[in-house]
Amino acid sequence: MAYKVEKNGRIQWRGRIRKDGKMKQRHFDSKKEALDWEAETRNKDWSTTDTVFSMGEWAQQYLDFATKNSKKTYGEKKKTFKEFFAAKDRNGKRIIDPTADVTSLTRMKVLHVLQVQFRERSGFAANKDRKNLIAGWNWGVRYLGFPQTNPCKVDKFPEERNERYVPPEEDFWRVYQVTSGQDRVMLTAFLHLGARRGEIFRLRWTDIDFPNGFIRLATCKRQDGTREHDWLPMTSELKDQLNWWKTNRTFSESPYVFVCEDDFNFCKEYYGHPFKERRHFMKRICEKAKVHPFGFHAIRHLSASLLYHMGKPPSAIQKILRHKNAATTERYLQTLGIEDVRAHMEEFCHLNKGNGGNGNINRNQAEIIEMKDHLKKRSQVVSKKVLGKKSSKEGSNGSEPDLILPKS
Repeated sequence: MAYKVEKNGRIQWRGRIRKDGKMKQRHFDSKKEALDWEAETRNKDWSTTDTVFSMGEWAQQYLDFATKNSKKTYGEKKKTFKEFFAAKDRNGKRIIDPTADVTSLTRMKVLHVLQVQFRERSGFAANKDRKNLIAGWNWGVRYLGFPQTNPCKVDKFPEERNERYVPPEEDFWRVYQVTSGQDRVMLTAFLHLGARRGEIFRLRWTDIDFPNGFIRLATCKRQDGTREHDWLPMTSELKDQLNWWKTNRTFSESPYVFVCEDDFNFCKEYYGHPFKERRHFMKRICEKAKVHPFGFHAIRHLSASLLYHMGKPPSAIQKILRHKNAATTERYLQTLGIEDVRAHMEEFCHLNKGNGGNGNINRNQAEIIEMKDHLKKRSQVVSKKVLGKKSSKEGSNGSEPDLILPKS
């Protein structure tokens, strides 16, 4: 039986029914809508799914599960559901009701929500929300008994991405020259290891095997959020710099290799603790070196670029960058072969000049002209035959045949 409740500061009607030991409920603006929904839902086959979750309950349980991921990943998923429930149609009505049953979610509703994100934000934002919604529904299938058909799998939206800036090698060394102490050692570690920012910031002295020349990096960049450790060989230069820093470091008792030494007002609470972001550091030293600004991750791309131009195969670069998927490494390298294309075009140009300027082109044109002449003669022969047959058929009534002109 539908009854009146106060929801989000306004009066609504709650429809609620029980069947086969399960309960479902939804909120409506009128009593009639609630009663109609109860009658329709009571006659449905509830055995097709064992879920009795609302949209809001699904979102909350999935976000609780996502807390195992990094803070950034969790924040991205949380924002997705916030935008998901806040989206409104052109009439100002909310598209998704958090109290509605998850089985009421359709691809058209998801498409309308993502179209709002596409219009108000960007295609990239809409596709990112699409990815998180698909993952959330798949999690519901696995753990909450959701229907197998994923209503969030709608078509992707067009997006425009800016190409990541990778600094020239000389710009990196200009920045390197304006640093000293811990900052210089850190830049060396980023370049020589091709490491991610978090891997360097989490680095401990126990992760460095000085006698054997190895260093251990920990990454959380895995699908299930598992932290994996990889041992990499150290270059002699990096080993020497880390040895020097261990002896001359400011905080000799800290287990971390790199810690905050800045005592600015906004850094005081992190003083002596391992880094989390170093948000303004790279911008500051790039301005000091008078080069185009670049970040820590750009150094990782620079390492891949240097290895590529040294002639190292993509498989070796993949091991150094520690990519699980070779396609990820290919994305790093896809723009690096552009100079090879230039070299091939220059070679083609020189080859062409060696044949008399445009010898190959002239030869090809001569072959095309010869082929056209052959087709023209053949067309004229066929036309005469057609004209002859047609004139013999139509000559009895005195009508003139239509002219059939050969195509040149």
